[in-house]
Amino acid sequence: MTDVYGPVSDWENDFDHAVPEYNERAHDIWAEFQASGCPVAHSDRYGGLWAPFTHELVHEIAYDTDHFTSQGVVVNTGRPLIEAPVGPAPPITSDPPFHNIARRLLLPPFSPKVIAAWEPEVRRLCRELLDRMGEITPGESVVDAAVQYAQSIPVNVIARMLGFPTEDEELFRGFVHDVLERINEPVEARLEFMQRLDDYLTEQIEEHRANPRDDLTSYLLGVEIEGQKLSIEHVRGSIVLLLVAGIDTTWSAIGSSIWHLGTHPDDLQRLVDDPEVMLFALEEFLRAYAPVTMARLVREDHDFHGCPMKANDWVLLPFPAANRDPAQFDRATEFVIDRQENRHGAFGLGIHRCLGSNLARLELKVAVEEFVARFPAFTVDGEVTWSVGQIRGPRRLPVRVDAIA
Repeated sequence: MTDVYGPVSDWENDFDHAVPEYNERAHDIWAEFQASGCPVAHSDRYGGLWAPFTHELVHEIAYDTDHFTSQGVVVNTGRPLIEAPVGPAPPITSDPPFHNIARRLLLPPFSPKVIAAWEPEVRRLCRELLDRMGEITPGESVVDAAVQYAQSIPVNVIARMLGFPTEDEELFRGFVHDVLERINEPVEARLEFMQRLDDYLTEQIEEHRANPRDDLTSYLLGVEIEGQKLSIEHVRGSIVLLLVAGIDTTWSAIGSSIWHLGTHPDDLQRLVDDPEVMLFALEEFLRAYAPVTMARLVREDHDFHGCPMKANDWVLLPFPAANRDPAQFDRATEFVIDRQENRHGAFGLGIHRCLGSNLARLELKVAVEEFVARFPAFTVDGEVTWSVGQIRGPRRLPVRVDAIA
């Protein structure tokens, strides 16, 4: 991989979220910006990039569809080839009014009732992954809670929902890595690996057209907008959204939650002693360790609170930073396991609030419950590797198992 930019020299004027240091130090970096007189970072990288770090500013941009377009949501060295209002991965890359139409199509398969029916399967999968870890010697055995556990849960679930071969799990993880982490490579390299993803999805779509069944891919091939079936480009783009967003975001949330418990023994013990507190802990995991930062493109030159944004500049929306803003939350930088009031923005703010939130909550809740039920005492033991880019979560998470149930 070729990083076209190199290390960051100055977070305020040479910002880059794709350097490893950013996600490793994210909480400190956000706090520094929030405490400063200028809570907006800028960079000439990626053809122009801005990043506000307060809840107020993130909220304002997220709801401003006049000055900011959703046509591009993953910052990279290029710009989207499919124009607004549809964009390359509808509905997340779509602008009003098309956004509302495209979003409504995907609401039924992600309704609370449909998703709740997946709970037994998610529990079975989590227990199977824990079983695969083999014989555990308390106080000695170290497992990788990211590689051996967290990363396999959402990839398996979303593959089955889409009707894709679950044996392609490693391929899916590669696609996710390419799209979300290889953002600072030349445009030509991105076009090459995006073509591999397109080719795979085209093959799956054609197979589903020949052999329809009860899954999300066949659903997308069958639904209509004003009497017309979706274009293949629309179907493929929505599958990219479901595949990429459905895997990395939840994998990262699960991993970050286990990391927290493995570094905060009091909170782990509280969950063991009082499983009912999970009702509140789930939302606090989401607030304190929200994985997702989205992006927008500036429609036309716009002065944003003194920031001279230019047309086609990228603007990051760091929802995780907004969730830890002391101006918005009491004890914002602390994890309060039984926090009662928790209006976090982990699933986004504005029109693109995550339509898969029911699934993400289910997977996170079950994954943490099953891990704690099997390993009621564990400690992070070794070097943790964090992702790079807009989705924050541990990629390697060595955990020493101190007790088994």
